[in-house]
Amino acid sequence: MPPRKQPAGAWGNRPPQAQAPRAPAPAAPAAQAPASTFRPPPGHIQTVGAKRPGHGTKGRRFLINVNSFTIDFPDGFIFHYDVISSDKPLPLGLNMDIISALQQAEPKIFENNPASFDGRKNMYTAAELQLDGDGREFDVYLPNTAVISQPKVYKVRIALVAKINNEILHRFVKGKQSEDSTVSTGLQALNIVSRMDPSSKYRSKGRFFYTLDNSLDLRNGLIAVRGYFQSIRPGQGQMLLNIDISTGVMYKAGPLINLCLLFLRERSPQSLTSALNERQRLQLSRFLVGVRVKTKDAGNPNNERTRVIRRLHNQGANEVTFLMREGGLRKTVAQYFEETAHRRLQFPSVLCVEIGQGALIPLELCEVVPGQLIRKEIPDDKKKDLVRFASVAPQQRLQDIQKGLEVLAHGQSKYVIKFGVTVNPRIMQLEARLLDAPRLIYGQGSKQPVVQPSNGMWNMADKKFYEPVTIANWSLIILDPGLPANKKNEIAAGFISGCRTTGITFIREQPATIQQFSAQGTQGFNDRLTAAGREAYQVTKNAPTLFLVVLPDGGNDIYTAVKHWGDIVKGVATQCVKSRNCVGANMQFWANVALKVNGKLGGINVILDPNQNALLADSRFSTVVLGADVMHPGAGTTGRPSYAAVVGSKDLHAAGYVAIHGVQQSRQELITELRSMTKYVLEKHINYRKNTEKASEADAKPKRLMFFRDGVSEGQFQQVLDFELPSIKDACRDLGISPAITLVVVGKRHHNRFFPQNNKDADKSGNCRAGTVLDRGIGHPTMFDFYLQSHGGLLGTSRPAHYSVLYDDNNLNADAMQSFCYALCHVYAGSTRSVSIPPPVYYADKVCARAKIHFDPSRQDTNFSETASTATGTTAATETLDAFKRDFMPVHNLQSERAYFS
Repeated sequence: MPPRKQPAGAWGNRPPQAQAPRAPAPAAPAAQAPASTFRPPPGHIQTVGAKRPGHGTKGRRFLINVNSFTIDFPDGFIFHYDVISSDKPLPLGLNMDIISALQQAEPKIFENNPASFDGRKNMYTAAELQLDGDGREFDVYLPNTAVISQPKVYKVRIALVAKINNEILHRFVKGKQSEDSTVSTGLQALNIVSRMDPSSKYRSKGRFFYTLDNSLDLRNGLIAVRGYFQSIRPGQGQMLLNIDISTGVMYKAGPLINLCLLFLRERSPQSLTSALNERQRLQLSRFLVGVRVKTKDAGNPNNERTRVIRRLHNQGANEVTFLMREGGLRKTVAQYFEETAHRRLQFPSVLCVEIGQGALIPLELCEVVPGQLIRKEIPDDKKKDLVRFASVAPQQRLQDIQKGLEVLAHGQSKYVIKFGVTVNPRIMQLEARLLDAPRLIYGQGSKQPVVQPSNGMWNMADKKFYEPVTIANWSLIILDPGLPANKKNEIAAGFISGCRTTGITFIREQPATIQQFSAQGTQGFNDRLTAAGREAYQVTKNAPTLFLVVLPDGGNDIYTAVKHWGDIVKGVATQCVKSRNCVGANMQFWANVALKVNGKLGGINVILDPNQNALLADSRFSTVVLGADVMHPGAGTTGRPSYAAVVGSKDLHAAGYVAIHGVQQSRQELITELRSMTKYVLEKHINYRKNTEKASEADAKPKRLMFFRDGVSEGQFQQVLDFELPSIKDACRDLGISPAITLVVVGKRHHNRFFPQNNKDADKSGNCRAGTVLDRGIGHPTMFDFYLQSHGGLLGTSRPAHYSVLYDDNNLNADAMQSFCYALCHVYAGSTRSVSIPPPVYYADKVCARAKIHFDPSRQDTNFSETASTATGTTAATETLDAFKRDFMPVHNLQSERAYFS
């Protein structure tokens, strides 16, 4: 398809060298907009990202409910105090107990001026505390706590550090105040004040509160619980209280020995002895690490203490010995408890746990503290049930949110009342807009070459891929030993038919080889796959193009081994399917498989109509689209690094993508090697434009760069601008290009939800329709941001993506930015549904999640094995990171030009 010239002014954008002011896009004819009252933030107002250029006007307007409530607070001051209660950090819960005891012990100071405390160092009051000068030291007596063995006196020093004028917050939400540390502290204060009462009534973690009145047994010692989330945030013109329902996972409270049995699905305590196989013991040990348990001192059974499990020991209480401090005698743990606590163990051969500073306690003497949220990644076999429990239909969710406002009871909180904060009990109603779906272009031979999706959906009927591939040599590998032999040809025929229907052609249509074998033993398995590839070559005299691999149920480890062999070792595309899905599958199933195969082999499934998308229309003024993400180890996991990925479009239409993947320091959100990774994908783009699309040297160099960044919190926006933006610019300079750059953070970890007021504005799931955009009311007071729900609803309540524009050399107006982001969400290769975020960041997330395939699965000492090491200290952490980098294997050269991750 020949490139189309960019329609003048269609997107309200300008070439980077021009200095023309922004031009507002015309209102959509279907819904005439009233005269805008928007005024850009004054020039002296500073915001972290790009300033809002105006509100969008395109699309049909309709009303929605949003799960926020407006709040009011009076003029006056917030008094901010620094709290020091110990020379070393204390647990948050203990700190809260200390300050609570202090307020009770000093009624003259706190009775009419209750203090809100964050559990660490920050205290806030609505009036100045009557202290001696700027600070005062108190002795706080804390009797009978669960975390110390004897009553203790704590020295607490409180000192005034700041006085915040509420007028600053009022000016900020009206767009008349720069975003600075004073604003951040004021917002933090309001949030801490609003949490004080709920955190004293319910199990809580930060902004989450769990009432425990709605739960689901996930089995294996875990329960899912329903709760509420709350956060006070600035909106446009007003401060907002955002409330949502949330789901947490907790350990089952009670005897620790019962929790262990539930986890292992065993009944008898005798299964928890040193005879337990090492794999199970390590799995159980990782499950228990970090769990808080109550124990009784052997010398004083009346003294109950709460301690944290460090690991599960590999010996029973009657086996493991230690040297007594007095007398130097060696005793078993069982002997110690019998002689010191006069308690004979019921199960002396059962394993011990190591707690605190290394003490060994028999399992039967530990009780799991109730209400503990699991800090680790949820096991895969629990995720389906958890998602089902967490998924709540929109109207039910809306009712639950309104109930949450009553449960959290801010109007009854002495802290909230003292600060004069009032919450409007009526949920927010805002005007959203429904954007038109983009036109999609399919390839030659399509009976329906142009399609306009309906609510984010379409299908492959009567359509051929825009750029279908040709498969020279493919093989069918069946790794499910239980699959009947007569189903092999059925699977092959289904795959061939699905490919032909969508436009994929074959040099040799029938598979070069069909093999069925078990995937037991990694090295033998790799040898069998390699032998199958050699056999395919002998038959066709062409290198293997594709392996269609049929997996058994529960074949996650096999999947990893297949992908490692294909993407990393041999450079052969592999498409995995589950045997239960492909036996008897219809044409739609095989067409969906073909979607993925075409992308993996370098084809392009569909493009956006360039006539509608000015950023993609002009081959001489082309746009490259990049996405980046970082994946961190699961909560509570130590000794493992983070993984970063950068994905970039290779073609003029931003429909085909390539990726690069790397290892970096654990929990480092900023991408350390962003310069070299960006340079890599930009080189791929330029080379594809020159070699495949036959663009000239000058035209192949992109003139615009749209960079979408996932996974960054609002508190890290400035770091992205300070570190990552210069890295992107440096990568461009390295290649001698200077595109106009737009940097957008795409967020999904927020709690704003949309609820259509009218059924005609809802899809079949009850959610707002795909294309719903909102840039008023709940957005940032001054920064260029918006919420876009680009996908149709499936299960539960849809979550819109939050787009925050941090930097914009392209000078895009709101309509241009919103329309482009929505259009991009329709060219994700693996689906005929629009997706929730633009494909480059969607792919970057997938690439990060595939980190495991870059390590040799046959290595028993790999850090992904059951015996993953734990690094402590800077030197050990550096050595561990170096080991990961050394073992991390890059994608094979033959796969690097393709969307192997699709």
